[in-house]
Amino acid sequence: MTVASLDIGAWILEFLSIAMNEPPEFQAYGLPHLTVIFLTIVVPFGLVAIVRRTKSQRIENVIIGTLSAVLILNYVVFLIFIRSHGVVNWRQMLPMQMCDWGMAVVIVAMWTGNQRCFEVAYFWGIGGTLQAVLTPNLRYGFPDWRFISFFTSHCGIIVGVVFLMLTRRYRPYPMSIVRVWLWSEFYFVITFVVDELTDFNYGFLLHKPEAFSILSFLSDSRPLYLLQMHGVALFFFLVLYAPFAIYDLGRGKWLRNAGKQEAVL
Repeated sequence: MTVASLDIGAWILEFLSIAMNEPPEFQAYGLPHLTVIFLTIVVPFGLVAIVRRTKSQRIENVIIGTLSAVLILNYVVFLIFIRSHGVVNWRQMLPMQMCDWGMAVVIVAMWTGNQRCFEVAYFWGIGGTLQAVLTPNLRYGFPDWRFISFFTSHCGIIVGVVFLMLTRRYRPYPMSIVRVWLWSEFYFVITFVVDELTDFNYGFLLHKPEAFSILSFLSDSRPLYLLQMHGVALFFFLVLYAPFAIYDLGRGKWLRNAGKQEAVL
């Protein structure tokens, strides 16, 4: 190992320590936040442009490998770093946030090309993770490591989902809503039990997030709040499927009209 690499490693650790010890306050829709949103939109289209320009399966695999590595390393490094600094205890380090599950699913979908995994990644990634990007439950601003890690994980999921949609033309279907709803119920039950055992707010099932979000409009009564969460999830599922339903209806009408014209001719 060279002296230069040691110096770089020491600099990174020093940077992270400073960022953790003197964290700036997160400002919603400040310049760092807007930059993150901009990059989340631009990056997947840039990656798709590279794949289409090169027409190389190897390049596509390199991109998938890089996205997967970034998501996994970011998760592992974040856990190690915050644990070493005594920021949280083990109860707060369990992989029980929906974004944790969404990260695993999108990685599997990228590597296997499994349509069912893509469906879950699409509805969870766009429906849940996008809300986290737009209304993050985050106290710390850039360049705090928690800011960087939070948006790396959440935005990485969205980038992966959009990349699959544009390169492999994956899309949801009507039954996708049913399948993802059942997977969401499975997540709900497991997370509900974990929340009760750890007294930590995974999935925001114990109470609303501190930051303002759509959940802020729900009831303060926990039973009613949990029921309303199901309604919100179903609403988002339907909204996310709506563009495809409209496309299918339009395409079906166009094909019927084309068939009638051909019959006349």
